Amino acid sequence: MRYYEDLEVGDTREFGEYHVTKEEIIEFAEKYDPQPFHVDEEAAEDSAFGELVASGWHTASMCMRLLVDGPIQDRASMGARGVDELRWKQPVKPGDTLSIRTEILDKQVSESDPRRGYVDSRLEGVTQDGDVVISWIAHGMIARRNPGEE
Repeated sequence: MRYYEDLEVGDTREFGEYHVTKEEIIEFAEKYDPQPFHVDEEAAEDSAFGELVASGWHTASMCMRLLVDGPIQDRASMGARGVDELRWKQPVKPGDTLSIRTEILDKQVSESDPRRGYVDSRLEGVTQDGDVVISWIAHGMIARRNPGEE
């Protein structure tokens, strides 16, 4: 288990593999974001994308799954305080395979609760071709191994 004290500003990690299917794109969009270019291949051809693409919220969800299966799994995570700078940089298409990379940008001990620290990280979702499709900055809360020590 990695605690607040084990994380350093500048640490980077790359991991995960998530294969995106047409069926999953449509299923997610029908439930949460039923715009024509997410649910109808024919309509998508006449859109700005020219083809069926995943909802940005679906892309965020797939990357969140990779994050949970990756670094959060071995981290003493206490949740998050939010995200900033969420950007959808390129559309995700059926057949893409996503992975993520993270970089720790900043960390500080909580002033109100010495049992936790705050860790800000950049996440980028990347396709098999190395294209960044999404990014955000997460404000995580990580348990401290030794509360009260600086």
